[in-house]
Amino acid sequence: MLTKNPALMLQYLDALLKHSDFTKAAKDLYISQPYLTQTIKRIEQELGVAIIDRQNQQLHLSEAGKIYYRYLEKQNAENAALSQQLARYTQTDQKILKLGVLSSLGSFLLPLFLPKFLTNHPHVKIVLVENPPAINEKLIINGELDFWLGQNPETVDPTLQLKTVGTEDYLAVIPDNSKLYDEKKQQLPDGSIPIKMLLHEPLVLSTTDSAIRHQVDALLSKYKITPNIIIESQNIVTAAELAAHGMGITIVPASVAKKITPGNYNFYYLPNHLISLRYFIAFQRIRTLSAPEKELIQAFSAIKNTTK
Repeated sequence: MLTKNPALMLQYLDALLKHSDFTKAAKDLYISQPYLTQTIKRIEQELGVAIIDRQNQQLHLSEAGKIYYRYLEKQNAENAALSQQLARYTQTDQKILKLGVLSSLGSFLLPLFLPKFLTNHPHVKIVLVENPPAINEKLIINGELDFWLGQNPETVDPTLQLKTVGTEDYLAVIPDNSKLYDEKKQQLPDGSIPIKMLLHEPLVLSTTDSAIRHQVDALLSKYKITPNIIIESQNIVTAAELAAHGMGITIVPASVAKKITPGNYNFYYLPNHLISLRYFIAFQRIRTLSAPEKELIQAFSAIKNTTK
């Protein structure tokens, strides 16, 4: 069966689903259309079922194709995990560091220090493990991660050592269908909206396992407010986009707000004595750090504050 390279087969299928056209997909893949067509047909012959539904103009995976696609994803993940585990032994001149981070946090935080660190340490390979904070905390406690990047260190397990850096403001994203919206301004003046009034509005929030949500919940508890939560998302950028498009008000770090699609909404900074964000890098206290690991911590520690 042609699954010795599941990553390549996933690439072929993704291109087909993207373009719904064998010729365009082949061009995108830098292969010939006949080769792509024959490859898919050969897979279907070996499986004994059609994996591409060709009945409509828009190409789709058949039900059998969906099963095959999930199989490829699983095999690809297992191959990657095996490579990562063996890399410590097969690449003796390369230092492998496994770094856990929430994907939405990593998109903001990693570019602030990781590119420069890797430029200075070309023999270090960073393996990103993108999980919710609770899972990454368990992994690093069990020794399955070298470092964990997170936010709001107050509740982190005491067996871990932390280096914290910076603070970041939170702000509310207020869509144009909210009674608090002001069409004349994008950023509303500090102190112009009572916090209780803001929190009584329909809300779009991150899920309860996120560090950001923990802080928002603490704010709701402080003001004794039962929130009207319209929808929750594991991705804080998704929550921000939903708010910007009228789903409700959300509360996000200022760095996240910069990523929102331009539109009709207000930004309102929350007082940082009520709610603000600190970032940390965590590692096991019992670990003896190598020189590159110490320098990774130093690179992280050099991140500047991101308050307004």
